[in-house]
Amino acid sequence: MPLIVPRVYLFFWLFFGTIALHAQQTGKTFIKGVVVDSKIGNPVAFAVVVIDGTTEGTVSDSDGRFSFTTDKQNLTLRASCLSYKSEVIDLTKGFRNPVTIKLTATSISLDEIVVKADKVRYRNKNNPAVSLIEKVIANKTKNRSENLDFLQYEKYDKTQFALTNFEGLKESRMLGKFKFVFDNIDSTKQPGKEVLPLYIKETITDVFYRKSPRASIDVVKADKMVSFEGYLDNQGITRYLKYLYQDIDIYDNNILFLTNQFLSPVSASAPSFYRYFIIDTVKVSNIECVKMFFAPRNKTDMLFQGFMFITMDGNYAVKKIEMELNRQINLNWVKDAKIIQEFEHFPQQGWAISTDELSMDLGVTTKGLGIFGQRSVSYKKHQINIPIADSVFKVSVEEPELDSVKRSDEFWEQNRHAELSRSEKGIYSTIDSLKKVRAFMRTMDIFRIAIASFHDFGPFEIGPVITFYSYNPIEGSKLRLGGRTTPKFSKKINFEGYLAYGIKDKKFKYNLGTNYSFTSKPYNEFPSKSIRINYQVDTKVPGQELYFVQEGNAMLSLKRGVDDKLFYNKSFKAEYLHEFKNHFSYSLGFDYTRQAPGGTLNFNTANYLSDVNSVPYLNTSEVSLNLRYAPHEQFYQGKLYRAPIASKYPVIQLKYTYGTKILGSDYNYHNLRLSFYKRFYPTIIGYTTVTWEAGKTFGQVPYPLLEMHNANQTYLYQSTAYNLMNFLEFVSDQYTSINIDHCFNGFIFNKIPILKKLSLREIITVKLLYGSLSKSNNPDFEPDLFKFPTDGEGNPTTFALGKSPYTEVSVGVSNIFKFMRVDLVRRLSYLDHPNVSRTGIRIRFKFDL
Repeated sequence: MPLIVPRVYLFFWLFFGTIALHAQQTGKTFIKGVVVDSKIGNPVAFAVVVIDGTTEGTVSDSDGRFSFTTDKQNLTLRASCLSYKSEVIDLTKGFRNPVTIKLTATSISLDEIVVKADKVRYRNKNNPAVSLIEKVIANKTKNRSENLDFLQYEKYDKTQFALTNFEGLKESRMLGKFKFVFDNIDSTKQPGKEVLPLYIKETITDVFYRKSPRASIDVVKADKMVSFEGYLDNQGITRYLKYLYQDIDIYDNNILFLTNQFLSPVSASAPSFYRYFIIDTVKVSNIECVKMFFAPRNKTDMLFQGFMFITMDGNYAVKKIEMELNRQINLNWVKDAKIIQEFEHFPQQGWAISTDELSMDLGVTTKGLGIFGQRSVSYKKHQINIPIADSVFKVSVEEPELDSVKRSDEFWEQNRHAELSRSEKGIYSTIDSLKKVRAFMRTMDIFRIAIASFHDFGPFEIGPVITFYSYNPIEGSKLRLGGRTTPKFSKKINFEGYLAYGIKDKKFKYNLGTNYSFTSKPYNEFPSKSIRINYQVDTKVPGQELYFVQEGNAMLSLKRGVDDKLFYNKSFKAEYLHEFKNHFSYSLGFDYTRQAPGGTLNFNTANYLSDVNSVPYLNTSEVSLNLRYAPHEQFYQGKLYRAPIASKYPVIQLKYTYGTKILGSDYNYHNLRLSFYKRFYPTIIGYTTVTWEAGKTFGQVPYPLLEMHNANQTYLYQSTAYNLMNFLEFVSDQYTSINIDHCFNGFIFNKIPILKKLSLREIITVKLLYGSLSKSNNPDFEPDLFKFPTDGEGNPTTFALGKSPYTEVSVGVSNIFKFMRVDLVRRLSYLDHPNVSRTGIRIRFKFDL
């Protein structure tokens, strides 16, 4: 199961790419600069730079750089750092960015040893800042809201996206008819920058929590958003934003943020990875706090940096935290990200979060066109430790239809936790006006075809465009045209189909299918309760199973080695799917298939190369039951598809298939298959994806009904296939396999100066396949079974696995040009087979954060 880079994210890039604006002057003062050693000129890391006489300011990063915005009239800066003399800089007479602040080193006494400042080593031992953070860690269980017996509050969630770095594009002719969007510029969202807000979503939710037995429930009361209906599914946008901007609990040891796992600054192991500095004592909402600065020991690790405000009342609670990502972390598209959280104390009861803000600056390059995203959450109407009735948690709460939680403008004016700004109010009307401009609509149509590969005609759409042409040596050039109905035709029933023609084999292929939903939602929307019926006449490559890739994809036409075998299939399939809200599902299916050999493939029990006694086709009838459990699974939901989003939770599947001699079928057999998928996040060194599978066939069957292990002879890397195995090279009646893929997320490359600026990521993969074939299913021992395929000279090309496993390893580099992965794959076993590639280079196109 790959990590899905959602089409909504790519869509926002393309959509915002059609909008531009001319930079205007901001009303605040933006100050940026660098702090350096006055003698040797080296940058001074973690220097405190503030407006003199206040606590307003920032801390320089690991390269000595700093920046902040202020509305103070007093522009006198004070810079200070351990083992340096404080320096005051007067900017009241005017200045030009960047400002350079030079600090003079001092000699300090530490443990009665006089050392130079540039040689002072940070230590945890006898460090008051570390002692303080250890007390925070020791008390975090009692200070987190999960420790409360009951908790209830109202949550107001506002998510926005805006265009940044668009100077010079305002005069573009492409924007001629919709330059009115430039009337809604906002200069308050980002320090020293102006942004053009183009998307907003607001939600009000009642949240209920119980400690024991643990239970929580969110009840959406109101929802309002800018609609891109017709181009993107609004429900899909909602779900993806919920995933991208998921709630962050700083008291967790590990924080999953932007598909990566970060170590929390209050994790039990945090003192081994962070450095802490006590800055000052300040009041936050009239509560005395210690202001502490924290930063990574290694600036390229997946860690945060920022300020923490710790109460001085003996509880050692985090009253407020302001943290951001180090610029040198290897995160794709993310130029900057900041998190601000504040907590409220309820006397004699405990602590609960009161505000939460996450902002991100996204872009391909530092100065290029970008997107600013911001999520602001307010928590009010807290009820602490007041018992909540069991019936509240027993209520079945589905994700509401957006229409069911629409509220009037009067409702929003009365219930928003904070009034919208002028530019925020203008987003709704701006987008409504924009969608009435034909030039904009035509541009969006082009973008939709590029992203979804379908062209929309209202109640139906034509596509996928990428399947209109493909090629293989047996069919030759293959032309295909297909389409499907959309929810505008019907939400409950969907029709789809295509017609194809092979220029070389001069045969028509086609597919007709329908899906019917037994709920009020479309058939593909979770939780689904639907039936699917499909009749298909087409070809299939033996031993090629495609997951998350469209069959007939033109990019799969180029293959290595010998590609001369096909099945010509006629199949009827019917399947009933029932999904439950706890993410358990089952499906019941029936499949009748007639397989005929194509190319050099032959069904013969005597001599594979002879046409004498050849069997023209193989009939099978199968009844199947598939059980699947994927706790907490989330999807990006499109109009007619959905894509799972990888997470830390497992996916377990068990499938039973019964082959029966009905409708003229030739064999009785049983098949069991069990699979397990999970992604692990071992703190700061990336993530590991593990897929395990085992299967067994009971009964005597010919090789087309055995397990034909998933091979890949294309030059595109496929995570679910063996990339150096030939089609139909191995068959088994029992097997087990394990695939382990670890992405270091730049953990190694970031420590190599010549590579870290490229933001490349390292990947290693190991794939092992164990299998066997019983004598009863081996044609060498059973003369009534089809002979295994051979080449034209009679040399075998299909084999059973021996005692040793099929082994494949690879090392790869991803994030090349932000979207490409290249793997060097090495095959380590069964190298004596014909037409085997020992080593190969494979590529994959994948957008990731």
